[in-house]
Amino acid sequence: MMTKDSAATMRQDDGPKECCGLFGVCGGEAIVEKIRSGLHTLQHRGQETAGIMAAGENGCKLHRGSGLVDTVFATLPNEWWTWPVERAIGHVRYSTAGDSSVINAQPIMVNIAGQTVGIAHNGTICNSSSLKKELMEQGVIFQTTSDTEIVLHLMARSLLKNHKGNLWKALEEALGHLKGAYCLLLMTEKEMVAVRDPHGFRPLVIGHFDDGGLAVASETLAFDVTGARFLREVEPGEMVVFSRNNQMKSKRFAPCERRAHCIFEHVYFARPGSYVFGDSVYRARKEMGRRLAIESPVEADIIIPMPDSGMFAALGYAEEVKIPFDMGITRNHYVGRTFIDPGAKGRQRMVMRKLQPIAEAVVGKRVCIIEDSIVRGSTCRARVKALREVGAKEVHMRVSCPPHRFGCYYGIDFPEREKLFANKFEPECYHKVLGLDSLAYLSEEGMLASVKNYPPEDYCRACFNGEYPVPPEMVNLKE
Repeated sequence: MMTKDSAATMRQDDGPKECCGLFGVCGGEAIVEKIRSGLHTLQHRGQETAGIMAAGENGCKLHRGSGLVDTVFATLPNEWWTWPVERAIGHVRYSTAGDSSVINAQPIMVNIAGQTVGIAHNGTICNSSSLKKELMEQGVIFQTTSDTEIVLHLMARSLLKNHKGNLWKALEEALGHLKGAYCLLLMTEKEMVAVRDPHGFRPLVIGHFDDGGLAVASETLAFDVTGARFLREVEPGEMVVFSRNNQMKSKRFAPCERRAHCIFEHVYFARPGSYVFGDSVYRARKEMGRRLAIESPVEADIIIPMPDSGMFAALGYAEEVKIPFDMGITRNHYVGRTFIDPGAKGRQRMVMRKLQPIAEAVVGKRVCIIEDSIVRGSTCRARVKALREVGAKEVHMRVSCPPHRFGCYYGIDFPEREKLFANKFEPECYHKVLGLDSLAYLSEEGMLASVKNYPPEDYCRACFNGEYPVPPEMVNLKE
């Protein structure tokens, strides 16, 4: 659910941002608590806002707010925990610059032709600018800056013109206008619906509970925490309707002509305990580290990860080269999220608050850092400098994915091409710019060989090679 302003900000650790996480439950017991637990497990996918929409005997209710899941759910009115909820959808979201977080919080709940409808979205609609322009010219008034709202307006138009009374037929027609990445959860008083775009850019999975309830989540780890068992993926181009009696009805709204699973889910975003696109994230990251070691070995005394996302690639690398694994950098988990300072000095101060070197682990040693990715490179320089200042003899770096050279238009917040580190310098100068003794990246072939459940051609790697499965719309609507 990325807006045109999203690329203006990055995480304080200079990494890319994923935008949202989804969790929905239909049927069974303790639904509100299951949504809270599921969203808490998906907190890494969104830390600015959280929300829940629930339906039961008393109709539909919505609760959203700024902050982490536990903070938002702590303000739920008491009756939410006692009234008989039959189904609910939940959402976590990352921040974007220039937007009101509460306005753009999800789920969004509206009334369409007398029916209460809620929606939550993970991904980015590539043709949102032209669709929004078309709708505004028809007199549509937008309440948010989110591309998610476009889906609701398209549904309303279709419902009134072509599919009176049939909300999901209207949704199917609306989906025909969308291009790009979208996993959607929608809900009415009677049903819940899960949708995944025809390329399957983002993960979306179905699980079931022993009490008869069904669940939909962005990652399987949410099932482990809430007690659900994995059933299957929502297929690309599939709409799954969960009815009042907890039955599933599947419908293909578009053919899947080519899968384009985001490989960066395995490199960085997904939790290590999850299965994404049928592969264990833990195993995939260790394998990336192992293949990185085969491609680019190093003469070093210790292998250290860049906390936390470089941890499992570092384990695989250390096991392959048979060099001791150690924690040479510690992360302060109590540093709150802040917008990135526009100046390099500000970014370096932030990263030093969050990640501190451990002198006893690195002093006098040849150190090799395993990093999952390099985006801008500015905070990477600060980390290398800090390791040298506490006594590291040599500092090498190995990166468990190829260089990022292109932006993502499918739900990941990479900056403009000219701001990407790999585009600002010649490859032979990379290590010197960062203050390293050596630097090497994993090849695209090595990265793709680390996942097994789908063939390499079923993965999107546009951020590495610029080959976009869906051409991005390069026109921003002036708001």
